[in-house]
Amino acid sequence: MKYIKTDWDIPYYNFALEEYLMNEAPEDSYIFFYIHKPSIIVGKHQNTIEEINKEFVEENGIIVARRLSGGGAVYHDEGNLNFSFVQKAQKQDFNNFEKFTRPIINALKELGVEAELSGRNDILVNGKKISGNAQYYKKGRILSHGTLLFNADMTNLSKALKVKDLKIKSKGIKSVRSRVANIKDYMGKDMSIFELKNYILNYISDNVDIDEYVLNESELKKIIEVANNKFSTWDWIWGNSPEYEIQKINKFPCGLIDVRLNIKNGKIKDCKIYGDFFTKRNIEELEEFLCDKTYEKDSIKNDLKNIDLSDYFHGLDLEKFAEFLTV
Repeated sequence: MKYIKTDWDIPYYNFALEEYLMNEAPEDSYIFFYIHKPSIIVGKHQNTIEEINKEFVEENGIIVARRLSGGGAVYHDEGNLNFSFVQKAQKQDFNNFEKFTRPIINALKELGVEAELSGRNDILVNGKKISGNAQYYKKGRILSHGTLLFNADMTNLSKALKVKDLKIKSKGIKSVRSRVANIKDYMGKDMSIFELKNYILNYISDNVDIDEYVLNESELKKIIEVANNKFSTWDWIWGNSPEYEIQKINKFPCGLIDVRLNIKNGKIKDCKIYGDFFTKRNIEELEEFLCDKTYEKDSIKNDLKNIDLSDYFHGLDLEKFAEFLTV
């Protein structure tokens, strides 16, 4: 097995590394660990806007990212240790979380933490979730990665993942909110998150031969390009969400505005606007104009900058309208 030491604290780069190991790296078994700045990581098939408290996330500078694997949304911060295994596999190895979580569980047990695999992909201690795991399979290789809540900020975790009360009907997979706990609360000895990482790595190396694999300049260049051109882009994080419908209702000086939107691949595919407002122009013109526009605040502001919004909603400025539609 090859161990890769990385220092990236932004999820886009670690996800790009996972993709490189899955698609291009020499055929071998790999393991690496990473600790991120406060981030929400959504599963590949999830609707991003449905999984996050967008207002809280933006106010607190929390990074939003989408990973390669399926499953539910998770919160990362400096108190969360993450691990990734990449290796050859058969299709029947997919969903075999026991295989990849067993060394993690055994290492924790040596530290006095009575961890156990529960259900499909969670590690629990005393019935509380300390780890969520996900997998991705492609052409004979498998990525199995997971979180370890060591000393995470539980307040931010709950606030960042708490969805605002929007009327959303989605075809995406929703996260199940579980009771969570920090590993540090169950340990019999004081230890830093970096010491925990080294302990787990040493435990695995006692059972499997591990050599360090140093990424060369060419590999690093490829990984950084993919991070910048794919994993950090709006299209991947937001536009990759499944088709969904959303309703936004608010009361403005011009009257009640009730907007129904159908979103697909991050674009507005259908728009209907109802309410008790008065207009100078047919509201159908604005509905038609909004179709095929990117469903993102700044993009909508830019698209509407040459539209006289007062013809439709007297006294409502563009900033507030764009925010109303998207936040």
